[in-house]
Amino acid sequence: MSTKYVYRFEEGNAGMKNLLGGKGANLAEMTNIGLPVPPGFIVTTEACKEFYLQGRRLPDGLMDEIREHIRLLEQKLGKVLGDEQNPLLVSVRSGAPVSMPGMMDTVLNLGLNDRTVEGLARSTGDERFALDCYRRFINMFGDVVMHVEHYQFESILQAQKDRRGVQHDHQLTAADWREVIARYKSLIETEIRRPFPQDPLEQLTMAVRAVFDSWYNDRAVVYRKIHRIPDDLGTAVNIQAMVFGNMGEDSGSGVAFTRNPSTGEREVYGEYLTNAQGEDVVGGIRTPKPIQELAADLPEVYRQFRDICELLDRHYRDMQDIEFTIERGRLYILQTRNGKRTAQAAIRIAVDMVDEGLISREEAVVRVEPEQLDHLLHRHIDPEAKLDVIATGLPASPGSAAGKAVFDADTAEKLAQEGEKVILVRNETTPDDIHGIVAAQGILTSRGGMTSHAAVVARGMGKPCVCGCEAIRIKGREPVFTVNDVTVRQGDLISIDGSTGRVILGAAPMLDPELSPEFQRLLEWADEIRTLEVRGNADTPADAAKAREFGAAGIGLCRTEHMFMGADRLPIVQQMILADDEDTRRAALEKLLPMQREDFYGILKAMDGLPVCIRLLDPPLHEFLPDIEELHVDITRLQFTAGDTPELREKEELLRKIRALSECNPMLGHRGCRLGITYPEVYAMQARAVFLATVDLLREGHHPVPEVEIPLVIDRNEFVFLKQQVDQAAAEVRAETGVEFEYTVGTMIELPRAALLADEIAREAEFFSFGTNDLTQTTLGFSRDDAEGKFLHRYLELKLLPDNPFAVLDRKGVGRLIAMGIELGRSTRPDLLVGICGEHGGEPRSIEFCHQVGMNYVSCSPYRVPIARLAAAQARVTNDGLVAKDYGTK
Repeated sequence: MSTKYVYRFEEGNAGMKNLLGGKGANLAEMTNIGLPVPPGFIVTTEACKEFYLQGRRLPDGLMDEIREHIRLLEQKLGKVLGDEQNPLLVSVRSGAPVSMPGMMDTVLNLGLNDRTVEGLARSTGDERFALDCYRRFINMFGDVVMHVEHYQFESILQAQKDRRGVQHDHQLTAADWREVIARYKSLIETEIRRPFPQDPLEQLTMAVRAVFDSWYNDRAVVYRKIHRIPDDLGTAVNIQAMVFGNMGEDSGSGVAFTRNPSTGEREVYGEYLTNAQGEDVVGGIRTPKPIQELAADLPEVYRQFRDICELLDRHYRDMQDIEFTIERGRLYILQTRNGKRTAQAAIRIAVDMVDEGLISREEAVVRVEPEQLDHLLHRHIDPEAKLDVIATGLPASPGSAAGKAVFDADTAEKLAQEGEKVILVRNETTPDDIHGIVAAQGILTSRGGMTSHAAVVARGMGKPCVCGCEAIRIKGREPVFTVNDVTVRQGDLISIDGSTGRVILGAAPMLDPELSPEFQRLLEWADEIRTLEVRGNADTPADAAKAREFGAAGIGLCRTEHMFMGADRLPIVQQMILADDEDTRRAALEKLLPMQREDFYGILKAMDGLPVCIRLLDPPLHEFLPDIEELHVDITRLQFTAGDTPELREKEELLRKIRALSECNPMLGHRGCRLGITYPEVYAMQARAVFLATVDLLREGHHPVPEVEIPLVIDRNEFVFLKQQVDQAAAEVRAETGVEFEYTVGTMIELPRAALLADEIAREAEFFSFGTNDLTQTTLGFSRDDAEGKFLHRYLELKLLPDNPFAVLDRKGVGRLIAMGIELGRSTRPDLLVGICGEHGGEPRSIEFCHQVGMNYVSCSPYRVPIARLAAAQARVTNDGLVAKDYGTK
């Protein structure tokens, strides 16, 4: 039995999207529920797949099927393709299984030629209309099928209008159109070296081929890559009888939504034009009217249209985007699909449809893309504002900010203390810059990727960040950058948009985030559904309070090293690192102890009653020391200007010590638990500070829940050695204060060996937190900054990797280690608490994996907590079969 490649609208339904494409399935569905749809048929996606399997050749028998379905259309409409008296005209549209901009543009009026155009003129009694249709067809077909660039047709048309002294297309006469048509055909013959095809069946064959070819055009390929759409879906072809909106004042075309796509309000929203085709509405040549004015122009049509909108809204149980045409007072629906919408509208529509009894709460939760919430949680630039965009980088952390450009962290901190708003501009940031990042409204870097230091820290703080903006040139240590012929000096006002990567000259007007009641209700439903807890990453009491405000169930990562970077603390930390003996080191640690005690007090208090996972010092010590290149410069300057002075000798001694501490690969060197083993007094001080803060809070009637985390272990023996230090600190504080308190000690699993030996480690550790940033680096052997800056983009282009593994968890490699670590750990400690605290903890697909492998929680930056709450609920809905998986917009 031969394959069936063509289906009439009456043979399909909405559930056949994979075979008929989204457009075709919806046309079939609308036909079958009785809407006024112009008749037609669909060439399936299977034909497209076969087209490529056969080396871009149309499948055998396909054109025979198409000719048979044309014959059925002719019988239904009483018109004949190619007939010179009463010609059948059709439109040809692409239609992939998923909505995908980038496919072939629509071709209208196919079937017109030098003879049938005269028949159309006679059958309609309107020569100008017929010639207008023909020139539109030649333009579209010449552009999208024969690949003559559109601007060349536009140039001919504009020249004709200039000769006639008119402004609009509709002011041209039939004679004008004949001249334009002749020039269009001459253009095609000149460009393509063949005449414009006159045979309607040849036109149709060429159009079908062009639709299939468009599956692999550049726009479509890029769109699929960005949105992770498989390449093997193929596209369908929709062939439909033409109806005309340009047959007089009782005709028209328009586009409308069943609800407001900006706000979600339940009202018909859209626009139309009388005496116009669809491309006139979207082309911007004439200004369309609001859809409500149709009630005055054609009241009966408007009433019918409103009824159809209501029917479609309820039938599809989602907001619909509708294309329609009115031909001499008769309404036709050309297309419906789930409409694109803003985050605000997505939330309101989902919640309203629950209240209207159209969908369940589970369906509402999966209707909203988690990443859309980012736009609602941060200040953003007024979309109506006129902006002077001077460069574009990577949108590394959402939100927008404006302030004076500053080029070093100290200046940022100083100006911020004086009440100034600043944007910190750097080639790249390091941990040394943390005080400037804290002080700044936002961060702009010329280098670095989406998971660079600046990006990670900014996201954690909820600050906007634009990274990798290579267009900006920072002049050495000068406080200035240039973009082409624009120069921005220190103190000049700039704005950044971390959601789009734009860099803007001047202070752009901002809008504050608004968390609507519908947003809160949606998150409450998500909390009822999800089983995965969501914690926040927080290094300050303010961050912890923000995480709690956004619904965090605790703190999953408190990075204590960020507490050491303040201007009042860094000199003491450097004194501790550079100490020549233990007594000097302990003296510095005694100064740091009250500061750490205050830090932990604030964070534990902010999360009163909820767990706080405090990671002991993790990064290499050299990160706290002065920049070695700047120190070289200072020494050279002193040698040439001052000679042998105490200051020079002091700096030379500092340089010697920094060199002694330097490492070839510091991220795999003397850091994490290795620091605690080499200098146990450091971890002892931190543990003591945690427990003293715990006692302070208990005495005040609070309920602190500290979890002490030992980082970077590879072995049970390491963990046991350091856990003993923590337990000893706890015992000493209990003895000194007479206060009993509870705590747990666990570890961060961020090395493959730890995952492989998780059963041994879990005999001692009470919880695991997977640090997937480092686990990804050590599993793949990629340095994150080097990979993102040098070669990872090429891997993604070639699809050697499906996603950036530092943004989306690598399930096949890193994920397998995590799953193994959880299984092994719980084999020796069944009640082992397991979470994740890397950047992946706020990424929806990674969160789904965490749900699948049975984690207890994910942890992410405070501003991503609502996103993670929603994603965790969606993971349960889609993986545990709570509702069907076809959710319209999902």
